[in-house]
Amino acid sequence: MASNEDVLKQLLAGKLKMHELDEKVPPQESVELRRKFVEEKTKTELRSMSSFSFDISAVSSRNTENIIGAVHVPVGIAGPIKISGEFAKGEFYIPLATTEGALVASINRGCRAISESGGTTAVILSNKMARAPVFKSSGIKHSREISGWVKSHFDELKKVAASTTKFGELTGEKTWIVGKNVYVRFEFDTKDAMGMNMVTIASEEMAKLIEKETKAKCISVSGNMCIDKKPSALNLIEGRGKTVLAEAVIKRDTVQNVLKTTPEDIVELNYRKNLVGSALAGSLGFNAHFANIIAAAFIATGQDPAHIADGSVGITTAELDGKNLYISVYIPSLNVGTVGGGTGLATQKEALSIMGCAGATSRPGENSKKFAEIIASAVLAGELSVLAAQASGQMTRAHIALGRGKKDGK
Repeated sequence: MASNEDVLKQLLAGKLKMHELDEKVPPQESVELRRKFVEEKTKTELRSMSSFSFDISAVSSRNTENIIGAVHVPVGIAGPIKISGEFAKGEFYIPLATTEGALVASINRGCRAISESGGTTAVILSNKMARAPVFKSSGIKHSREISGWVKSHFDELKKVAASTTKFGELTGEKTWIVGKNVYVRFEFDTKDAMGMNMVTIASEEMAKLIEKETKAKCISVSGNMCIDKKPSALNLIEGRGKTVLAEAVIKRDTVQNVLKTTPEDIVELNYRKNLVGSALAGSLGFNAHFANIIAAAFIATGQDPAHIADGSVGITTAELDGKNLYISVYIPSLNVGTVGGGTGLATQKEALSIMGCAGATSRPGENSKKFAEIIASAVLAGELSVLAAQASGQMTRAHIALGRGKKDGK
């Protein structure tokens, strides 16, 4: 058996590929050898990346290929925030992984203002992970026939989907026709999983049946009408994953004393910035910074960071409620899960445990919905605080003090 030194020489000589190491040496040694190979090739030292706590065997089989180590993102905590949701009920602390100074402090301030005013109300409007194969027809009449077949054979397709998964359920379909292109958007309830793998496997099998019965050709299991990991008007209107709302009424005294501004100033800023400004820019995100909060929560809890793009699309509203401030957030495409993917990694699972959302319960789907309501409430807190900071002129000073490690803005 070759020594690790000989194996490294083979790597450097190009006689062995990095992914082949897993078959040659134990997992820990394969990581070390890859790291040494990269250090030699790039003339760098990767000492910090060599420190990590995850199980290499588990991660290499489910999460990451060609592992050389890990990067570490600091995790801050915001809260507690009081939530009156359909699934999230009580006070919650929210773990946030970020390197952006002032972000956690800002969200924490929003949590305080909301909790002092009675908390948030949060609801799930819909729950449907989507995958949309694209089929090629012989012409528009054939395209219409394909669409009609899908609609009239939904129960048959549902049985095919059910044969591929224990927990996922096909709940709906919609089709679009453009010439010889037929897009079929399948919608699923994926319970506590975010569910992209689940719906892709099910859609692949349904596509085979559609090809057989209609003589259509499936060009791809994903035709971009899903639509996945990109901002889109379709997801803004139709929703994908969890479509969730959160709202709160913030007392005038709290706005003045905690947020250092007035309800009127926040309402005006939200109108001119998040509504008019976003429209003028052609943005699909009519909000201040949904992506900031969603990114920090996703990274901390093992979600797919690419779905931050979907979650950034949404709307913040603000209006006067008597003398107080009413504020809400609408997040139509929040793709989250509490099982599968990166949620099983030890540190990410701990982060979910802080919110009581790790894994699944005896009622499949409830934990992921609870998690979605908590994230929506955190987004609300982040929107409230950053709008207040901008309305009062505090934001730049906060970033200088917390983002640059300086005091008094100097």
